[in-house]
Formats: sequence, C-alpha cells, structure tokens
Amino acid sequence: MNAAHESLVIRTICRLVAVFTQLFGLYVIMHGHSSPGGGFQGGVILASSFILLAVSDGIGEVQRRFSLKALTILTSAGVFLYAGIGVVCLLLGANFLDYGILPLPEPRSLGMLGIEIGVGVTVMAATVSIFRDLMLFE
Repeated sequence: MNAAHESLVIRTICRLVAVFTQLFGLYVIMHGHSSPGGGFQGGVILASSFILLAVSDGIGEVQRRFSLKALTILTSAGVFLYAGIGVVCLLLGANFLDYGILPLPEPRSLGMLGIEIGVGVTVMAATVSIFRDLMLFE
C-alpha cells in the first residue's frame, strides 16, 4: 500500500467527489435526450467516479465492487436494453428505433431515455472493465 492509499484526507475527498461525480453522470444520462450529453458521456463520467475510488483506495476496491461477472452482466444488460427497444419498434411495424410507435404516454422522449440508459450502462461497465483489466497487469 502506498502513501496515497493511507491518507485519510485523500480517501475522504475522493469519496466525496465520487458521489457528486456519480450524480452528475446520472444527470447527463437522464437529460441526454433533451440537452447536450447522453449515454456515452454520462457512462464515462460514471466510470470515472469508480476509477477515482480505485486511485484513492486501490484496485481491490474496484474488484470488490465490480466483479468480472457483474461487469459482463451490466454491459450485456445495456446492449439488450438498447436492442430491445429497437426490436419492440420492429415488432410494432415501425423502423428499428422508431420510438414514435411505442405504446407510451410520451413515446419519443421515453424511448430515447431508454436508449440513453442502455448506452450509459454499457459504456460505464465497459470503461470500468478496461480499467480493471489494465490495472491487473500492473
């Protein structure tokens, strides 16, 4: 364990900043369909909060929070959400990802929100997985 992992100040500040980073990442994902940002940007912001925790607490913290199985499930779930919305549109007789046909109160807005969430989850899990794999080669 190096000095950064033993510093109470660094660990406390990183944990505090990580919470606000996660909230901002969720905000970017949730408002990506109506404002700048979206799933990719929000997913990277979320992943950066977990990487910040890994830098302050060590790679063991990321391994504890995200096992390889959990990262695989999250990555797959995001892809399935994205593709599932497109397949539902196809089954209802529209084009792939033509949200207007979805039987929802605000079909375009909620359809795009589902897509943004799927992309955000996939990007977050894939980025954390890449970081985790690179740190294990250290």
